[in-house]
Amino acid sequence: MTVSYLRKATVQDIPAVSKIIDSAKDFLKAQGIDQWQDGYPAQSDLETDVKNQINYVLIVNGQIAGTAALANHDANYDVITGGHWQGPANAKYTAIHRIAMSPDFRGQHLSEKMISGLFTLSNQLGYQQVRIDTHPDNKLMQHLITKSGFVYCGKVLMDKDPNEVRLAYQFFLS
Repeated sequence: MTVSYLRKATVQDIPAVSKIIDSAKDFLKAQGIDQWQDGYPAQSDLETDVKNQINYVLIVNGQIAGTAALANHDANYDVITGGHWQGPANAKYTAIHRIAMSPDFRGQHLSEKMISGLFTLSNQLGYQQVRIDTHPDNKLMQHLITKSGFVYCGKVLMDKDPNEVRLAYQFFLS
């Protein structure tokens, strides 16, 4: 029987989280996707996530299988083009970032479990919506996002850089 759960990452988890992120960078590169190929997310980003208590790890049978950050706002989402966010303009939301699975656990549909757990956490924290974005070439992530119930809303820029366009999605918790 597979036992899995989500928990906040600790400082002791940083090496495992970093290894998963590095593996995800290699996975994206092998697919010809330039997402995460410029040093981001860096070790310091992961350490900051843990320090700010926004990094979560998916534990499967006692091993760290995946990682993601759950922030409560993203300034990159303040401006959206080619569409719009649903609901009030000033709505509170969580944002899922830096989601990645260990290569030892890929193909087991665990990303869906992780997203479901992040939905639960968002709801418990009092949020009614969750947002996420991905690179236009990252078709696997787009599939996961829409399969998880997110709806495409438009495009956002990372750090206002016109070369860093991302597809933005939204999910409402009820």
